[in-house]
Amino acid sequence: MFNDIGPLELVTLVVLAVLVFGPDKLPKVIQDVTRTIRKIREFSESAKQDIRSELGPEFKDFEFEDLNPKTFIRKQMDNDDLGLKEIRNGFDLKKEMAEVTDAVHSRETDAPSSPSAGGSSSSGGRVDMAKKPDEDERPPFDADAT
Repeated sequence: MFNDIGPLELVTLVVLAVLVFGPDKLPKVIQDVTRTIRKIREFSESAKQDIRSELGPEFKDFEFEDLNPKTFIRKQMDNDDLGLKEIRNGFDLKKEMAEVTDAVHSRETDAPSSPSAGGSSSSGGRVDMAKKPDEDERPPFDADAT
């Protein structure tokens, strides 16, 4: 539970506890905290047993740790009933991304270099915000933005 607490942090917590509660009250506080943790664990275990008994015999192998998404996915990846390993091995993300990038770059080079009728230059459809629009030219309208 406390695997990521180092020795310096543990000493700091002990010194802080002695300063806050005092050396005479510290044993009583430690007993109260351990008693509370023990009651919480007992309550949790009884709730788990109640849920298991209510679910019935078809969920006898059910583990609450499986509700964690990472654990669930790892367990499903190990169980290859769906053929997920074939799909994962047949899909090369780097290759797919390279193909998409090549397609986008070739489309940009094939685009005409003259300005379009909307007034934008060949900068890939970008609008120059520093440029003032003409008096008779209407700004672009975005129906989704209104």
